[in-house]
Amino acid sequence: MSELEALAQRIRTCQDCPLGRTRTLAVPGEGPEHPLVMCIGEAPGYHEDQQGRPFVGPAGKFLEELLASVGLKRSDVYITNVVKCRPPDNRDPLPGEIEACKKYLVRQIELLQPKIIVTLGRYSLAHFAPRESISKVHGKPRKIKEGILFPMYHPAAALHYQALRSTLEQDIRLLPALIKQVQEGAAQVPSAQPSAQQLSMF
Repeated sequence: MSELEALAQRIRTCQDCPLGRTRTLAVPGEGPEHPLVMCIGEAPGYHEDQQGRPFVGPAGKFLEELLASVGLKRSDVYITNVVKCRPPDNRDPLPGEIEACKKYLVRQIELLQPKIIVTLGRYSLAHFAPRESISKVHGKPRKIKEGILFPMYHPAAALHYQALRSTLEQDIRLLPALIKQVQEGAAQVPSAQPSAQQLSMF
């Protein structure tokens, strides 16, 4: 058993927060063990909770469409969430739940060592850049200690707000060039240092 699968087994039996008592199945994540790209969402929804797999509902279908639009298959990327168990009624994850799951996401990144981390939504962005606003940084790659951060809106947002669909489609089109730059060792992106103006917003 690989370290990644051993970690997944720990996640499946985790009881470190109340979500462990209300979930049907935990959702560790899935994908190649050495991905170039890792996608991180917020938390499992109903379909994910039933199947134990990430992004298998309507938002997952749209994510697959977005990836396909730039020549990527679902199996090309590793997909997971900040929180590994479904919050009841699909509510936002609570700070304590995020904190309880943090160790799992940190370890997954250590084991996977992705070159590009695509955050889907504000909760996954906050894991890496808590002072940033997704409305201001989406589609703008920047260097972080774990690799290159590429923030995007969550695909589910486009299902509720049609205007965001085109934003997601535009942002994802930037990913192939970024992948090529990384593969060639020539990625030129700024570091994720919030400006004084951004800091003043919080």
